[in-house]
Amino acid sequence: MGLYEAFQPMSLPAWLISLPLVSAVVSIAIPRFGARVGFILSGLTPLFVFLLGSKIITRGTIEVQFGGWQAPLGITLYADGLSVVMLGITAVVFGSITFYAHAYFKDHVLTNRFWPLWFFLWSALNALFLSADIFNLYVTLELLGLSAVALVAFSPSEDALSSAMRYLLVSLTGSLMYLMGVAFVYASSGTLSIKMLANIGPVSESLVIAFALMAAGLVMKSALFPMHFWLPPAHANAPAPVSAVLSALVVKASFYILIRLWVVVFQPFINPNSIQFLGYLGVIAIIWGSLQALFAPRLKLLVAYSTVAQIGYLFLVFPLSTIPQVDQVVWYGGLYFLLSHACAKSAIFLTAGTVMSVYGHDRIDDLKGIVHRMPVSMFAFGMAGISLIGLPPSGGFIAKWIYLNASLSTGQWWWGLLIVIGGFLSTAYIFRFLSRAFKYTPDVDDKRPPPRTMEWTAFFLALCAILLGIFSTGMIHLLKAGEPF
Repeated sequence: MGLYEAFQPMSLPAWLISLPLVSAVVSIAIPRFGARVGFILSGLTPLFVFLLGSKIITRGTIEVQFGGWQAPLGITLYADGLSVVMLGITAVVFGSITFYAHAYFKDHVLTNRFWPLWFFLWSALNALFLSADIFNLYVTLELLGLSAVALVAFSPSEDALSSAMRYLLVSLTGSLMYLMGVAFVYASSGTLSIKMLANIGPVSESLVIAFALMAAGLVMKSALFPMHFWLPPAHANAPAPVSAVLSALVVKASFYILIRLWVVVFQPFINPNSIQFLGYLGVIAIIWGSLQALFAPRLKLLVAYSTVAQIGYLFLVFPLSTIPQVDQVVWYGGLYFLLSHACAKSAIFLTAGTVMSVYGHDRIDDLKGIVHRMPVSMFAFGMAGISLIGLPPSGGFIAKWIYLNASLSTGQWWWGLLIVIGGFLSTAYIFRFLSRAFKYTPDVDDKRPPPRTMEWTAFFLALCAILLGIFSTGMIHLLKAGEPF
């Protein structure tokens, strides 16, 4: 890529990957500039995503070939409406949490070591959403997993280190299964390009095994029940900014890959029973995760188990999308659930981190009356809870409404019933905490006030979860660009 091409609109995907990488290098070379680099990156990345989105709306898709080599030999970056939306939500969440992290780690002795890992994680996510072949997806998965594990271990507690090790083993196992599937695919087809694999030819036993391995590895990394066991301790014991981005984006990255491959490559090889099986696992995740959240003693543990439950909703998209009349609408509903959950859950995790910074703990029974000290944080928690429950006008309501309509219009009413039950359970664990937070307590303590940056960052992300419901038409229009489904 020459100097002239480097500043053309077609190079925007490359910029979105390289900017966080350059930021990581700068933060390593000049550690004291890490936060400042993060602020600059938080401003530039949304701008580049906006420019890319404007091109996608007019062009449909954008492909960038590196070094003049075409697929299957060269590295291809591919962007459509789905890619842009994922890049956009990543920019919003990462950019917001960057400001929160600056205040959160202000007095931390290892602050300078946080920023390079943070930028590597951001770059890995952007690269994953733009990759156009299954091996490059594996590379981005590995970069993502290693960065995330290191950030979980950033907390000095013994529980955090143990959780990080468990997370590392699960992540490597899932990646290995995915890589084995990639090897089988390449041996059978001679290509790694997702577009070329769409016309792979007749179904063969080796390809069925390959795609089964890839899907199993991605499901494991997505923390779908019963492979969720690593998620609650990792998310609950990591620093609050890390917990927020893990729940909002990192576990969704594997689900994004699964959707890409499911729609484009896996269709001829899918067994109808496997589709229903994923739906049943999703239902179990909703029920089990919600019950665990309902009885969790700590706020961050409650939010972590809530993530297990919310992941279950994502996997309901597979059985609901089997009817041709509603399949595209259901895919958009699943992705809208992903977007709204990313904003809402990151807001709740950040609120939990603010509570811990003020009170020194997050034991739910010992947090009575905290609304009097932290009204902004509790309001943010309530707005994010509205989206998790699925109440209007939030983005979570739009997603669940699409799910319910699809389940009833296709005669699969039982999925709709279970979604409603899951909504009641979400209400129960959200109000379990809020009922204590709003309880009147006459005692006044001398704890320091919460940092405004931390409170208002959570409020902004919770507000985004609500705005996603209000401006859903425009977002879904952008998702349709390039016809990803």
